[in-house]
Amino acid sequence: MKKKLVIAYSGGLDTSYCAVSLTKAGYDVHAVSVNTGGFSEEEIKTIESNAYKMGVSTYKNIDAVATFYNKVVKYLIFGNVLKNNTYPLSVSAERIVQAIEIIEYAKNIDAKYIAHGSTGAGNDQVRFDMIFQILAPEIQIITPIRDNKLSRQEEIAYLKENGIDLNWEKAKYSINKGLWGTSVGGDETLTSDKPLPEEAYPSKLQETTSQKVKLTFSKGELVALNGKENAPEKNIELLNDIASKYAIGRDIHVGDTIVGIKGRVGFEASAALITIKAHHLLEKHTLTKWQLQHKDYMSNFYGMHLHEGQYLDPVMRDIEAFLESSQACVSGDIIITLKPYHFSLDGIISEHDLMKAKYGSYGEMNKAWTADEAKGFIKILGNQNKIHQQVNN
Repeated sequence: MKKKLVIAYSGGLDTSYCAVSLTKAGYDVHAVSVNTGGFSEEEIKTIESNAYKMGVSTYKNIDAVATFYNKVVKYLIFGNVLKNNTYPLSVSAERIVQAIEIIEYAKNIDAKYIAHGSTGAGNDQVRFDMIFQILAPEIQIITPIRDNKLSRQEEIAYLKENGIDLNWEKAKYSINKGLWGTSVGGDETLTSDKPLPEEAYPSKLQETTSQKVKLTFSKGELVALNGKENAPEKNIELLNDIASKYAIGRDIHVGDTIVGIKGRVGFEASAALITIKAHHLLEKHTLTKWQLQHKDYMSNFYGMHLHEGQYLDPVMRDIEAFLESSQACVSGDIIITLKPYHFSLDGIISEHDLMKAKYGSYGEMNKAWTADEAKGFIKILGNQNKIHQQVNN
């Protein structure tokens, strides 16, 4: 009997090479794609059709958009997570959920082997391998691209030799689409000095007239867009449809990879950046000073651990519990103005807004305490530093 193998199949060059070569090596290959957003039904059908051209026995597409939101994206919003204050972890967050779904599928069909198309120089190999090893140590991991140190041109030549030609050379940029953003890689991102050109970004500028949008949050979750309620993940998709027409959310992220080298990648994530910035503004109005301070470093750790594939460590559930608790009063409306290439946060309306005029207005006439009370407070507040200066000068 052939050896049953599940391959994490995206339909790109690397996984196509893996599917063909592993089939020819005698494996019974079952291709699995995990949809974490960004794909239409037509695109999924094309991926399925191409998978069978590669010789796989079966193809399975797992709809994990809601799972991705509930397990990961929700907490990235709660934590306002931006890696290096820039990147919303679009791809790295997806890979975790994709790896979990794929390994569970492999276990369900009793596959003894699992494969992915990662190279030996990136982060995805770590994320996939760690999840696979932790959840199914009995399943052997096979990685043809990494093991054979294959170049893109070698993969293309091999596929052509086997009658597979899907115009791989035309794909100048590597695009990864998902619910939480789209990454863009190309020649420019391999250097430190070149920007990505306009043509590299999938979403083009279509709208030039500014537009106001209202985001409604309930306990930290995006529950309505312009007054219309939907599931949070659906609202993110709808917001992206609107904002991407303004070419909002483009940037280049520079960061430290898990394998110890610097990496540079372009991305566009209009919905992610708008949602995070809007949510953060609402938190500034509704959370206490100490909630905001402690959330910052907890969220930073959460994003770092997620980025490096440590999602299954129990500390992640601990941080998630903290983040969930912090959202009890993070409810209200945020008004945003969309403009070509950028957006502005106009303000918020919330019954939990701590900026209440009856408690005093910053910089204005004091209403809540007397002048003598203010003087005494300031004297005591500065007492420790005063003692230090007098003792040590």
